[in-house]
Amino acid sequence: MSTLATALLAQFGSLTAVIRAPAEQLLRQTGLGPAKVATLKATLGIAERLATEAVGEGPVFSSSAAVTRFLQLKLGGLQREVFTCLMLDSRHRLLRYEELFAGTIDSASVYPREILRRCLDVNAAAIILAHNHPSGVAEPSVADVALTERLRPLLAEVGVRLLDHVVVGLGQVVSMAERGLVR
Repeated sequence: MSTLATALLAQFGSLTAVIRAPAEQLLRQTGLGPAKVATLKATLGIAERLATEAVGEGPVFSSSAAVTRFLQLKLGGLQREVFTCLMLDSRHRLLRYEELFAGTIDSASVYPREILRRCLDVNAAAIILAHNHPSGVAEPSVADVALTERLRPLLAEVGVRLLDHVVVGLGQVVSMAERGLVR
């Protein structure tokens, strides 16, 4: 590994954090000019397109591993909290991935009405909620659990099954369903 790569990983903590760092911050690094920063940013875009194309090809969300890979790519390393929804059809194929709410480094305001509206707009049969913890620790908070418990019956009332609520940290993902927190 090059000296530059080693230095970047040491400073940012992970490859995902390097690629997701703001361009201005990367340009302040010795050895990184506009062309290298543009290449890093293009790499992220290409990886996201590949993941999205793979998702569009069929029922890839039949396993929690597929969901985890997809969400790590989308949310891992972000510097502010982002709340997203994967809206699925009755065979768990992705209809739409949406970043619905964005917040600060440790919270995001989430509005159940908007989640319900988006599910109805795309005619979703099921949904997977997800958000990141910029701290890197993927443990669900008390507020995360409370939100999930509040949303489940609201979604059920309009015929949308809540399959999971996933929390993404740096290099780790926690499925609330696997922990028995989504019934």
